[in-house]
Amino acid sequence: MELNTDVLHAEQRRDVAFGSHVSPLYQTSTFVLHDFDEAVHLNQNIDQGFVYSRFGNPTVDEFERKIAYLEHAEAALGLASGLGAISTAVMSVIKGGDHIIFGDVIYGCTFALFTKVLPDFHVDYTIVDTTDPEAIAAAIRPNTKLVYVETPANPTLKISDIQAIADLVHQHEGIRLIVDSTFASPYLQNPLDLGADLVVHSATKYLCGHGTVTAGVIAGSKALIDQARMPYLQCFGAVLDPFAAWQIMQGMKTLGVRMERHCENAMKVANFLEGHPMIDHVYYPGLPSHPSHETAKKQMRGFGGMMSADIKGGIDAVRKVMNATKVFSLATSLGNVDSLIQHSPSMSHFDMTPEERHHVSIYDGQVRLSVGIEDADDLIHDLDQALSKIDVCVN
Repeated sequence: MELNTDVLHAEQRRDVAFGSHVSPLYQTSTFVLHDFDEAVHLNQNIDQGFVYSRFGNPTVDEFERKIAYLEHAEAALGLASGLGAISTAVMSVIKGGDHIIFGDVIYGCTFALFTKVLPDFHVDYTIVDTTDPEAIAAAIRPNTKLVYVETPANPTLKISDIQAIADLVHQHEGIRLIVDSTFASPYLQNPLDLGADLVVHSATKYLCGHGTVTAGVIAGSKALIDQARMPYLQCFGAVLDPFAAWQIMQGMKTLGVRMERHCENAMKVANFLEGHPMIDHVYYPGLPSHPSHETAKKQMRGFGGMMSADIKGGIDAVRKVMNATKVFSLATSLGNVDSLIQHSPSMSHFDMTPEERHHVSIYDGQVRLSVGIEDADDLIHDLDQALSKIDVCVN
């Protein structure tokens, strides 16, 4: 079946008790077991039933099965946040003394995890430009155990060639490739098909689509997902709430139509901004001017709804624009049906120093746009009137 059919029907749990059209919500912390022998068996074979919702829950299980199906994975694991998914996935494949390689443009809190937290556990790291597979090859050491790639990357939308990186990484025994595909969603990109070992998403974003939950998910082989669940999720406790999982599944029913509209609107907004006299540069992989445009065409089914733009006049101009938008809401998230605007240096990437940000083209005058499904003309008009407020800043 095609993607729009799959997001509605794949792995749908049928209600055998009452025939409810919408999947039931199992909002429970624990499950009553029939007898002692069943309790012993299920605690030792956790994938054969439900004992306690930290280990598994029917609603969360349905969400995981849907994601596994959409990502062409053997299994998936739902978690309480995107960063919960990232940290659980990463910690499940590394240990003290290991070395990791990650991209120079990634989400700010992921950057903090790799540079501020993991070194305390004797994990070393190298930062590279992951759009250059040879840079990854040059950084590999005997103790390298993980290559971590975010594509499209937050906030400059760099696109890394997943298949080229996977082919390179898997020449070395014991190195895993994890891809954060949040900006793409399973509708636009399937990293596992291109050779990644695990794919992670902040389900808070496009999978939910309505800004109502905080959640994350990991997908990959059953062996790696089982390893992430027990003991890492078991002990870290970043458990996805059943109601949140149920809400995400309702949002996922419109993932296809939303992503198509996000992509359509974003292309129009990007073209408008690229021709605006108050904009220095637009970062959107759908534009031929984007350095990763050809790679995006090769591995994605669309260019997504995310972009960044450098505004002339720096931080003072940014302040005027962000305070003047009426349709775009000032909020530090993305992937909602409604459009959002944020200042990456002070919001999503505050963990990086100015020097670290500037080195990877995250400039003080840069805003990130999550283009929603409103009428594109209204979005363009809103940005145009907001940008008109900064004429005085550069004249």
